[in-house]
Amino acid sequence: MTNSVNTRELVLDLLLDINVNGSFSHISVGNTLKKYQYLEKMERSFITRVTEGTIENLILIDYIIGQYSTVKVNKMKPVIRNILRMTVYQFLYMDSVPNAAAVNEAVKLTVKRGFRQLKGFVNGVLRNIDRNFDNISYPNASNDLVTHLSVMYSVPKWIVEQWIYQYGTEEASRMIKASIEDKDKNRITVRTNTLKATDEEAIDMLLKEGVTVERTPYGTGLYIRNFDYISRIKAFREGYISVQDISSMMVARIAAPREGDYCIDICAAPGGKSLHMCELMNDKGFVEARDLTKRKIELIKENIDRHGAKNIEAKISDALEYDNSSREKADVVIADLPCSGLGVIGKKSDIKYNMTPEKQNTLVKIQRDILKNALKYVKKGGYIIFSTCTTNKSENIDNFNWIKESFDYEPVDIEGFLPEELKKDTAKNGYIQMLQGIDGTDGFFVGKLKRIV
Repeated sequence: MTNSVNTRELVLDLLLDINVNGSFSHISVGNTLKKYQYLEKMERSFITRVTEGTIENLILIDYIIGQYSTVKVNKMKPVIRNILRMTVYQFLYMDSVPNAAAVNEAVKLTVKRGFRQLKGFVNGVLRNIDRNFDNISYPNASNDLVTHLSVMYSVPKWIVEQWIYQYGTEEASRMIKASIEDKDKNRITVRTNTLKATDEEAIDMLLKEGVTVERTPYGTGLYIRNFDYISRIKAFREGYISVQDISSMMVARIAAPREGDYCIDICAAPGGKSLHMCELMNDKGFVEARDLTKRKIELIKENIDRHGAKNIEAKISDALEYDNSSREKADVVIADLPCSGLGVIGKKSDIKYNMTPEKQNTLVKIQRDILKNALKYVKKGGYIIFSTCTTNKSENIDNFNWIKESFDYEPVDIEGFLPEELKKDTAKNGYIQMLQGIDGTDGFFVGKLKRIV
């Protein structure tokens, strides 16, 4: 590594931005990589891996530090706390970095940041952990399963307890482990833009650019690896592919818009579902892609321009404000609701530390307020499809049942829209809950109901 102190300092700045300032990790890391894209690929990989890995394993790392520090982790100065964290992460997961070298770099960084008086503390804690690394005592699953899962997989206890209560011990354990274990960090999932190419044509383009391509087992989507930035792939820049998880692709598939349909996507940014709808209609219909802010609408417009769809419009609109001009106007309404995001904590680790049960309860009220409006936009005989990227039943099946019981809507059998690998008994009843670690996708809910009056 040509500039190891510099890259470690960037990691520290990222951790402070995320842990102290509350910035979203994927945005903070993305902005830093864009700013320093001139660095060698190995250096950028180091920055990404140490930052994201430290956030991902925060509870485990703090547990280890807590056993060998006379000062409680939450009482430390933020700079010191995060220097210790990023170094312990390297102890745990980066064999290519000798522990002694990682300690030396941590001490140098402590001094460089103006904490010379604490270099002995940092050195002492880290060397003590290093010496006793093979003898660290971890919570025992037999004695306390919740604490064991929480510490070993860095998932807050309340989430562990919620998942065990809602899904049972076996499924919850698989979901928790998957948030760290069942990931290919070098792989992303993309969807072919069928308005421009077939899968075969997109694959050929990607292979010519040196990208490794693999078909997913779900009959839709491609896994790609071995590329630098997605924006440097010609097939992406020219709109032949879009980044989207398999679970998210199910929304438009389940919506199944027909040519000529009028569709409203009320929480559309960054526009992947809206554009997928255009593809399924062969761009012979209309999609109104709405979202709350100018920034989000600009993002949707960028993706529309890249994608090349014609019969789509991005529009600033607050989903919580009723739009009387849209009353009974849509054949299909998609409501991808703001949610607790517990289905994607494997990709966005900071979510699990920022969410609380109280915030979940607040979100349920917001979701229902949005749905009350969205339900009014559907024509008689039209459909509403609502989705979330969470696993919390209060935000998912409870909302589905609330619509069914409180409004003139009936569930629609969605089994025929699903690939064999994702078919579940509930599909006949109008919804599917995908679970990370079990379905090979993000944790994601999709429900479909038809307006009957």
